[in-house]
Amino acid sequence: TDHLSCYAIKANGNREILRVLAEEGIGADAGSIGELHLALEAGFPPEKITFSGVGKRDDEIEFALRQNILSLNVESEEEVRVISEIAERTWMKARILLRINFNIETPTHKYTSTGHKHTKFGIEREKAVEVAKWASTVPGIELRGIHCHIGSQITDAETFLQAAKETTLLVQELRSNGIEIYDINFGGGFGVQYHDYITHPLLPNDGEHADRGVTTVKLLQSVLPVLRESKCRILIQPGRSIIAHAGILLTKVLYTKQSGGKTFVIVDAGMNDLIRPSLYQSYHQIVPLQLSDSNHVRVDVVGPLCETGDFFAHDRTMMKVNRGEILAILCAGAYGYMLSSNYNGRQRPAEVMVDGDECSIIRNRETINQL
Repeated sequence: TDHLSCYAIKANGNREILRVLAEEGIGADAGSIGELHLALEAGFPPEKITFSGVGKRDDEIEFALRQNILSLNVESEEEVRVISEIAERTWMKARILLRINFNIETPTHKYTSTGHKHTKFGIEREKAVEVAKWASTVPGIELRGIHCHIGSQITDAETFLQAAKETTLLVQELRSNGIEIYDINFGGGFGVQYHDYITHPLLPNDGEHADRGVTTVKLLQSVLPVLRESKCRILIQPGRSIIAHAGILLTKVLYTKQSGGKTFVIVDAGMNDLIRPSLYQSYHQIVPLQLSDSNHVRVDVVGPLCETGDFFAHDRTMMKVNRGEILAILCAGAYGYMLSSNYNGRQRPAEVMVDGDECSIIRNRETINQL
């Protein structure tokens, strides 16, 4: 079966990282005109770029069409109509995939669950055949296939398998109604291991968690046989599974203090740098750069911002650390810098790429003048 991986730029859009990925020959999935520009500038060929998102502006659609990208993942009937009008006006043909909402409950955070019917995403499964029949007749539109994306950081193979079966059944139903389907874009959401990403005799053990030992290969092995039954080209949109483990946020311990029966480790990074623990209650392993055989203590690792929600870990068992020590917050390559901000007037940190023994700055630390 023909296939294409399109890296989800939303996970990490650093230009140098995108150049490396483009050189590897994969595609890119963009979620805005900004990400389309990033993909093109990094060297991704237009025929390997997809455009996703529930709210594409007219100028974004026109730009995508003029660049002749691979396809637009379309989320509503009104969007089909708008794309048709723009395609007709610009004398372009719009290749689209219909994103279908299969109403699949996913074992992930509610903010990153996108596959059930109460979310803003996709076209209801019950209307899929009717909408596809209509879309295949709309001027300026070339219906190429079906798009399915059920959520993010999903570690349960059964959930993906359910989505694969639903998608394949829909393709069969569409073909029986005379609608040829060439592509299935199965989306992304392949979970990664955050707990105990690195182990060492001196480090505490995180215990059993759902993400332990999960890999994208294992998840895909469960669904590919089902998707191949469709005889379609298979597209996927991995983001986190490519870049999460590649990133580490380094932060310095400013102070430690005891208060209210708790021990706080106050560091110089904040939720403006890595908001995932605050926003999604996400877990990131935190490891001192200098390991010692000091006693393990239970601490809250917190940032410097004027928010109680500014934290990296609550009640975490860690090695005892002191002022001036450097901590590594692991698996921070995805949805770290992309979700960062200047809250509290704080500059974003530099980004450094490490390749073997070599390192280079791929984004400078922001200056006060850039605030």
